[in-house]
Amino acid sequence: MILHKVLNVALTLALVTSVASCASTVTAPDTICGTNRSASTAPITHDPILFVHGYGGNGGNFCAMIDRFRADGWTDRELYAYNYSFIASYAADAEEIRAQVDQILATTGATKVDIIAHSAGSVSSRYYLKNLGGAAKVDAWVSLGGPNHGTDTAFNCSFTPCVEIQPGSAFLAALNTGDETPGSTRYGTWWSPCDETSLPASVPLVGATNHQTACIGHQDFLDNLTVYQQVRDWIR
Repeated sequence: MILHKVLNVALTLALVTSVASCASTVTAPDTICGTNRSASTAPITHDPILFVHGYGGNGGNFCAMIDRFRADGWTDRELYAYNYSFIASYAADAEEIRAQVDQILATTGATKVDIIAHSAGSVSSRYYLKNLGGAAKVDAWVSLGGPNHGTDTAFNCSFTPCVEIQPGSAFLAALNTGDETPGSTRYGTWWSPCDETSLPASVPLVGATNHQTACIGHQDFLDNLTVYQQVRDWIR
């Protein structure tokens, strides 16, 4: 779901109840987008990938991309996605990311993971990298249309994560102070000149490899073939 569609108009009590129940579990599910890790004994030959969805989304948003990674040789044991709360701070979401990464490393025996984040998932995963030791455990980090410097659409919502990604917020000021790409992690961003949710100037980071895409919409980052191919080749 596109961020601005989630944020417009007042959110009802029913929505609050439903999103409050969407907090992730520590262990990524055995089955996501057709993966079946419990039946897989394939060796780990790539860094496992943790996919972090955007605000209003879910792990299933990455099914097209996961299918393509699988077709290109990534095994089910190397592909992970999960769901997180829509109302918790990105700092709390980052704690969940830390738990996800630690579980993946323990389960697979890998030494590092890659993170591919869409939209606001970029913010929580960046917090993990900067403040929770994630830079030592993540080889490549990808931001697809991430509101790394804020988005005006966040003014349409009063939940904590919305306030945190409003332009000029104290949360973003702290996240972007100093080195925007700390540690030895490779940082890559993809931004579109036609993205109306995360405006082009919001996505790139100093110190990252910043890629301009064709004129695609915010949600198109998830299933655009060219973007996928560029991301695949970049994280290798």
